[in-house]
Amino acid sequence: MSALLAETRPPRQLALDLPVVEGRALEDFLPAPCNRTALEAVLAWPAWPAPVLLLVGPEASGKSHLAAIWAARSSALRLRGQDLAEPRAALARLDGARVALCDDADLVVDERALLHLLNTIAERRGHLLLTARAAPPGWAVVLPDLRSRLAALWKIALAAPDDALLAALLVKQLADRGLRVEPEVVAFLVARMERSFAGARRLVRALDRAALVAGRAIGPALARAVSAELEAARAAEEGALQA
Repeated sequence: MSALLAETRPPRQLALDLPVVEGRALEDFLPAPCNRTALEAVLAWPAWPAPVLLLVGPEASGKSHLAAIWAARSSALRLRGQDLAEPRAALARLDGARVALCDDADLVVDERALLHLLNTIAERRGHLLLTARAAPPGWAVVLPDLRSRLAALWKIALAAPDDALLAALLVKQLADRGLRVEPEVVAFLVARMERSFAGARRLVRALDRAALVAGRAIGPALARAVSAELEAARAAEEGALQA
């Protein structure tokens, strides 16, 4: 922790990174140009133009939140790519369901299991929502049948957030942790933060921890200190990668 934080904190508190419950309902989602197409597709169900929709986006981009909204609306069976380790077991989990969600489909353990899942949903004239961090060309799929099926999927990519969405993300995620930050401090942080959803999450976690250790609200001085420390950490990581 920086000298500024060390000077201002009261007797040392243990900064625990406690789990935070983030709302996954429709009213908790933050619509923006980067995710509007995906949101509209989720809300259009069951009037989909295809039986399978693949949402692609980086970490913390909102694809799992959208998937949770859809699963709640459709009463879908929820799976994860890590669960698809063997075709028979995957179909046993599916049972008679016609509507299913598979989060992190790019992390599937057994390609045959995903292929059987796609085929079974199609045979039952059902619907399947997949999420992944990368589009199928980056999945290094071996099975030719699965490659062709994935190439033909209806895909929607979530784009990078703009400043307005980053600001809204910071405010919401800080509020989830019981923290309030003045608009001018949010604007300062947005102008200097990593331009990604994952960057917003890391910044909020660092601000929460720093506020607890310092024993005070997140004001301009603490925001500057945390921002500077994160910038220094990013610079060190980039330097290590280039070495």
